[in-house]
Amino acid sequence: MNQHQLRKESNARRPGVSTLKEAIGDLLNAYQLRGKFNETYLVTYWERLMGTGIASRTSRIFINNKKLYIQIDSAPLKNELAMAKSKLIDLLNREVGEVVVEEVIFM
Repeated sequence: MNQHQLRKESNARRPGVSTLKEAIGDLLNAYQLRGKFNETYLVTYWERLMGTGIASRTSRIFINNKKLYIQIDSAPLKNELAMAKSKLIDLLNREVGEVVVEEVIFM
């Protein structure tokens, strides 16, 4: 057996063994924490998702009952985002792969 074959065999997963990502996903599902995890993910990565310009003008953001509450410090930006609510909702839900946000409320 040459080194390439040995390396390939050691990289193959044994039956019944899952990746860390799969194990964490199973854990989140088993304890019904997937929704809360996705909400926290969206809030935490708001800057990466929306960009520095929007994130720097966001003073408060949270999700409660599938409603995204955002406090924006710039009136023109708030108006722009209000007109693009459906795009914003689609973007965020697509990011996590399920419906986490159904409505956006500006404070």
